[in-house]
Amino acid sequence: MNFALRPPSAGSSGPGAGRGATMENLEKQLICPVCLEMFSKPVVILPCQHNLCRKCANDIFQSANPLWQSRGSSSMASSGTRFRCPACRHEVVLDRHGVFGLQRNLLVENIIDIYRQQESSRLVNIKPEQQKQQLLCEEHEEEKINIYCLSCETPTCSMCKVFGKHKDCEVAPLSSVYMRQKTDLSDGIAILVASNDHVQAVISQMEEICCTVEENGQRQREQLALRFDSLLAILDERKQELVGLITKQQDDKLKRVQSLIRQHSDHLEAAVTLVESAIQSMEEPHMPVFIQSAKVILEKIAVTARASNMERPELGYESMSHFFIDTDDLADMLRNINFCSGVGDNGEEDPEEGGEE
Repeated sequence: MNFALRPPSAGSSGPGAGRGATMENLEKQLICPVCLEMFSKPVVILPCQHNLCRKCANDIFQSANPLWQSRGSSSMASSGTRFRCPACRHEVVLDRHGVFGLQRNLLVENIIDIYRQQESSRLVNIKPEQQKQQLLCEEHEEEKINIYCLSCETPTCSMCKVFGKHKDCEVAPLSSVYMRQKTDLSDGIAILVASNDHVQAVISQMEEICCTVEENGQRQREQLALRFDSLLAILDERKQELVGLITKQQDDKLKRVQSLIRQHSDHLEAAVTLVESAIQSMEEPHMPVFIQSAKVILEKIAVTARASNMERPELGYESMSHFFIDTDDLADMLRNINFCSGVGDNGEEDPEEGGEE
């Protein structure tokens, strides 16, 4: 770069310099974050308290909402739309009036008017040598930087074009290049803002997808738990039924065997009593009496002997092995339980996969 700023020899210090710094700081606060120029009226204030030129706000809004109809159109949508503040990325929700429904910041507009009045007064009072302060060529002293070398892509002076190293280069007026670059930068900012809004929309969409995935996962876990609880309830109910069948037959068999035990016990008791009677009759000294009692006892013995062949449980009566179930196949089936394909999150068949079938 073959240029340098020539500072004035006097007048750059003192109270005036401090006042100029104050005005410069004020000017920085009045710069639009979109066009990087001082706010142009009308100035609108966003809900996040940041300010924009209404034209810049409308450009951002139109780029973020390309389908929005122009103001005054009869087909304007009745529902609000939104865009993001270029300063803090806060989402701004607009009504059907679009950016024209935003409140004007009259305070900022008044400050701009006061600033411009003060700046005009300050420029009137600047000394001539201060007004001439600008970028000058280092190779050709006192030559202003007033053209731009398109070949070397650098600002330069007319003398450099005529006699200097840029005499064979293609040049253009510095002001035209300045305006073109400023326009390109402004367009680039608008494109970048629109791109950022698009990226933010994609991020928001993916965040919604994350929430939906979590909700669907929780719902499917709950449905899976309900189905397994239902299976457990069926198994428990069937278990109680089968246990009841075993218990019933066990009780029936025990009742029959216990009844036979009582019958045999009664027969045994009668036989013991008969044996005692027979032993006592054996001690009878009188033969006629013995014969009479022996005859009765023998008849009872014959009856008791015939009754000794009483009913008893058949062989294997105690076995309960016929109450057997084979659960191997069922266990294998339970181990291989898996999710059905073609079923959506709502439990219904996926229409796309159903159509393929």
